[in-house]
Amino acid sequence: MTTPRVTPWQDGEPVDADLLNAMKARRPGGELIGIDRILIKSFPLATGWNELMIRVRQQFSLSLEYRELIMLRVASLNKAEFEWNVHYPAYLDAGGTAEKAAALEPASVSSLFNESETLLIRLTDQSTQGVFVDENIIDELKRRLGEKETVEAVATVATYNMVSRFLVALAI
Repeated sequence: MTTPRVTPWQDGEPVDADLLNAMKARRPGGELIGIDRILIKSFPLATGWNELMIRVRQQFSLSLEYRELIMLRVASLNKAEFEWNVHYPAYLDAGGTAEKAAALEPASVSSLFNESETLLIRLTDQSTQGVFVDENIIDELKRRLGEKETVEAVATVATYNMVSRFLVALAI
C-alpha cells in the first residue's frame, strides 16, 4: 500500500461539523475512508463530491448491480486498487458474482455477461479509454434500459472515472 500524497485529515482536526456528519452518514457504520479524509481538505470539493455520490450511489434508477459493475470496470481500467477494494464487496452484495468480478479485470468482455452487461462494459471501456462512445452502444442501451437509465449509466462511468483519477493521482 502506498502513502497518500496529501496528508489525510485526522480526527480532532478542525472541520465543518455539518460536512463531517454528512460524509459519515454516507458510509456504512459512519466510518470515513481514505478518500473522505483527503476530500475534507477542501470544503467546496468535499461538499459537492458528497452530494454527487449520494445521488449516484443511492438515487439512480439504474440497478445497483449494473452501477457496481461499471465502477469495478473503471477501477480495473484505471488501475485504481482502492476503488476496486471498496466496490468489490458492494458488487457482490448487489447481486454480482466473484466470477464476473474477476472477468472484469482483463481488457476483454467475457461471455459470462448478459447483453445489457456487455453493453455497459463496452460503454465503460470506450468512455474511459477514449472518451468517445459509439452511437450504436448508446442506441442499444436506450432500447434495452431506456433513456433515463442510459443517462445514469453514462453518468456513473463519468463519475467513477473522476473518482479513480483522484485516487490514483493522490495515491489513495
